[in-house]
Amino acid sequence: MHKKSLVFLFVSLLEILPHASAQSLKDTPYVPSEDNLQARKKFQDDKFGIFIHWGIYSMVGHGEWYMNNQNIQRDEYAKLAQGFFPSKFDAAAWVSAIKASGAKYITITSRHHDGFSMFGTKQSPYNIVDGTPFGRDIIGELAEECRKQGITLNLYYSHLDWYRDDFPVGGTGRNLGRPTDRQNWNSYYTFMNNQLTELLTNYGPIGAIWFDGIWDKRGFDWQLEEQYELIHSLQPSCLVGNNHHVTPYRGEDFQMFERDLPGENTAGYSAGQDISILPLETCQTMNGSWGYNIEDRNYKSAKTLIQLLVRAAGKNANLLLNIGPQPNGELPQMALRRLEEIGNWMDAYGETIHGTRGGDVAPHSWGVSTRKGNRLFIHILEYEDSRLFLPMEAKVLKATKFIDGTPVQFSQDKEGVTLKLPEIPKGIDYIVELSLK
Repeated sequence: MHKKSLVFLFVSLLEILPHASAQSLKDTPYVPSEDNLQARKKFQDDKFGIFIHWGIYSMVGHGEWYMNNQNIQRDEYAKLAQGFFPSKFDAAAWVSAIKASGAKYITITSRHHDGFSMFGTKQSPYNIVDGTPFGRDIIGELAEECRKQGITLNLYYSHLDWYRDDFPVGGTGRNLGRPTDRQNWNSYYTFMNNQLTELLTNYGPIGAIWFDGIWDKRGFDWQLEEQYELIHSLQPSCLVGNNHHVTPYRGEDFQMFERDLPGENTAGYSAGQDISILPLETCQTMNGSWGYNIEDRNYKSAKTLIQLLVRAAGKNANLLLNIGPQPNGELPQMALRRLEEIGNWMDAYGETIHGTRGGDVAPHSWGVSTRKGNRLFIHILEYEDSRLFLPMEAKVLKATKFIDGTPVQFSQDKEGVTLKLPEIPKGIDYIVELSLK
């Protein structure tokens, strides 16, 4: 066997092992293709993406869970589609603003839990092309613009559906007026797979399918393996991830963490998942909401968001930062301002984020490290001293301030490296670059 084949097999086996305790490997093990492995590498290199939660729920201005939380009857809720006309939607403006922020990919809701499809599907008339006066294919326009501007397009897809008769009712959507005698898993599963086939056939290369919703019906056989195989057969390089809040299942290509960095559980969603060896991603909101919330002006500061991006990179993870577009199709002004502020910082410091991996120095309260080749970037985020000890083994040849190349004094022994900074660190991120042997 060639060396390349051995490496390929080794990587594949490593990805299977973490799941062996969770489910038996009764079928042929998932072996990602070479294209898929390269897509994983690109995904990790990208480091920063923008999440878009948008649907007819934006018209109400109370987030994407409004239908369920307020027990809105599904037939009344569906009438929102008849008035949905986002006249100011401009795919080029969206993608340009997102690209300028330093983000490398977009993940948008193609269908959320309310069951409304934001693309021209032939599986149901309940979609933006056939069911609204707008009549335009949002996913199609974004896909075309992303290709023009060199941005990867990923698609969120909900396993959960509060609208369709055939969806087997789980823990949510119980009081929305759906009939209880028409549940049919085989019908619903076929519907989903037909839609996924459309998404992966009609819109060019898709970077990832971002699943959500199986937490609604624990212990149910969602037939994920077959669905994942379908996706990989249609586009082998398309990554599969699932926001199920447990350790990844076989067939998944990246692992996501909702509202927390890997290894943390402040939001309460990550208690059931260990950190796998797959590429990692954390998703977080700019304010407190995913879908557009007219009352939510509590936007996180640019400093907070940039430091979140840096801390994610230091934990070898991507940041997927959410925006909820307005019902008229525009991104909120405050969101655009944050994109611009992040972009200004990335223009100066993006080299220490893009294409890096978590560095030699583990995350500390003061900050993190990222590494690219023999360059180690020390990101000092919160620290009030001019001396900083770094527990690390690699031999340091030179230390400089990243922004201007000013030399930084250091000493090294068998325990690690001590930096003697020229001043007490200030600002969003004080970065020292170490050149390693």
